[in-house]
Amino acid sequence: QVQLVESGGGLVQPGGSLKLSCAASGSIFRVFAMGWYRQAPGKERELVATITGDDNTNYAASVKGRFTISRDNAKNTVYLQMNSLKPEDTAVYYCNADVNHFELWGQGTLVTVSS
Repeated sequence: QVQLVESGGGLVQPGGSLKLSCAASGSIFRVFAMGWYRQAPGKERELVATITGDDNTNYAASVKGRFTISRDNAKNTVYLQMNSLKPEDTAVYYCNADVNHFELWGQGTLVTVSS
């Protein structure tokens, strides 16, 4: 059984930084694209950033220039470095990955940006 486990969420002041991690574990043959999504209260889940197996990245316009997605293929892990955080970045952040051609989701980690 393969699962994604996220970590790194928490409370941060506006302008601060956080780094999220998401590790895939279990019977892994190959991890293809990985990404981060978020869902704010009362809103639909939205894409934040994605990264392919060839390290091609894509960002939502709202986070471009502030967030950086990266991955460590040896550890089957994807990261999201979030800088210059704003209150509107408050949401539950979900990891998503194509593992062995199956789409998986993490359990979510809460990021709260507030003074």
